[in-house]
Amino acid sequence: MIVAIVTTIIQKSAKNFAEKFKLWSLNTLLWGGVILLIIEHLWHGEIVPWPPFLTAMSNPLEISVMFHEIATIGTAMTIGIFLVWGGIVTISYYLPKMVSIKTVKQVNPF
Repeated sequence: MIVAIVTTIIQKSAKNFAEKFKLWSLNTLLWGGVILLIIEHLWHGEIVPWPPFLTAMSNPLEISVMFHEIATIGTAMTIGIFLVWGGIVTISYYLPKMVSIKTVKQVNPF
């Protein structure tokens, strides 16, 4: 979520950079991942409506496990999203150059 917030701020403040590198697609992927993770955590009962809100925070022994999971799985998921975004940017840059459109000359019948 932190990466999504940072890239959204960059998208809003640096318009030319955002358009060139298609930050809207990166933000869509990141915010979509955030929403899906919230739903998944709610589904498995890992988020509750009372403090400390995360069930792993209720037991001090589970806090280190939670941080380790965030660091490893969360980082891997973020890297995966960046790789997909990099693929989108690369394909959108090179695909128009690879596709050749033959121009058809119009024949004037007169």
